[in-house]
Amino acid sequence: MLAWIGAVCILVLVFSAWPLLKRLAETFTSPTEHKLHPAPPLAFICKPSALYNYQLQHCKSFCKPADPHCGSAWTWRSSGVLQTVFGALWPYDSTIHFVRDHLQLSDDGLVSLDWAFSGAGTHPKRRRTSSNSTSPILLIIPNSFGKITRNVQKLCEAAVNHGYLPVVFNRRSQNGTPLSTVKLQQFGDPADLREAVRYIRYRQPAGRLYAVSESTGSGLLLSYLGECGSSSYVTAAACLSPIFRCQSWFESGPTWPFNWALVLYQKMCLSRYRTALGEMIHTESLFSSSSLRAMEETLFCQAGLKGAQVEGVWEAYWERNDPLRDVDEVAIPVLCVCSRDDPVRGEPQSTLPLELFESNPHFFLLLTAQGGHCGFSVPEEGPVLWSHQALLEFFRATTDFFAAEERAKQACRRRGLSGVGKTFRHRSVSSCKRIPTCSHNIHAIYNWQRSYTR
Repeated sequence: MLAWIGAVCILVLVFSAWPLLKRLAETFTSPTEHKLHPAPPLAFICKPSALYNYQLQHCKSFCKPADPHCGSAWTWRSSGVLQTVFGALWPYDSTIHFVRDHLQLSDDGLVSLDWAFSGAGTHPKRRRTSSNSTSPILLIIPNSFGKITRNVQKLCEAAVNHGYLPVVFNRRSQNGTPLSTVKLQQFGDPADLREAVRYIRYRQPAGRLYAVSESTGSGLLLSYLGECGSSSYVTAAACLSPIFRCQSWFESGPTWPFNWALVLYQKMCLSRYRTALGEMIHTESLFSSSSLRAMEETLFCQAGLKGAQVEGVWEAYWERNDPLRDVDEVAIPVLCVCSRDDPVRGEPQSTLPLELFESNPHFFLLLTAQGGHCGFSVPEEGPVLWSHQALLEFFRATTDFFAAEERAKQACRRRGLSGVGKTFRHRSVSSCKRIPTCSHNIHAIYNWQRSYTR
């Protein structure tokens, strides 16, 4: 109930400021400025490679931007603020039902996995053991605040309709997950996610695993991919409106309405565990905080039991939790979908690491002129959002590309043009950075010299 009250307050604030927002948009985007600094409706930024060429040929969404105008007059979809509010708070009557698994971790903590199923037909069984189904699994990581948005619900629905088995990862204490230990997950600590992936591989050992993250949840996904490298068991991944420079984002924060809304929502979620958290932190400081940085410092940057904050702890915290700290170790293709008018991330010139996409062959950036933060809504979008269609096409094209590469390698082996290699197979147990091979024999498929970066 409190969450809905906060959502209504935000909607009232935004729509009450509608005339001012429209006037400012018309003022700051004059025709002369558009002529001098035209922004392309859609830019596909990455290092040229064979996979890049294949994506351009087989992903129609990469050549068709999410145009909120569609040739008509100015609408609310032209505002990044309204796109963001709509995607985060507008209710959606989904046909998807969830079956929850609580996973006990090695330190007795609990995370939950919500398996999505279509509402049609019989209700799925409550508990299931490992399956021999070959359906691909789509691991969805919501934002770091645990809010299940309209964007996540529509993604689950689109994934089910395209033959995927979606599963939503819920962190400790989030989205109704019990807090069994006085420990919360740090922003970029992938330990809990690593155990969840092992469980998913045990339960569905025959299906390929793909991963999608939303907003600040991308920090966790990128941390996991960087730390695990070629042992991540993920075939391909996508980040919707990711936050890359997280330390500076927490320090400066998003614009005032969004900063206030995120702080309020996090306080409401943590208030349920006020007594338990009081054993470790100063809850008075936590619930009197007015910024995201202050809350993060109170939760994770104290020295000892209820200790005071000391100099250098904040910087040390981000050395351990920066999503890009091990970005060079990422060994799978990653698609990032962003917009220039994202009011939560900030200006693209200072918040998007364009050099990463231009130099690293694993990272691909779809940058739209408009779309807000996890919005990308168009007047006639149909059942699947443009951003969701783009990432589903990216997954399919990437899989087809490497399947063709593997067939070519096997043909060479049969002709005696190369040595005998390992076959394409799955593994049911993962151990990050301890096992040199992974479930999809990533070292054989990603043949850098022969095809991937040519």
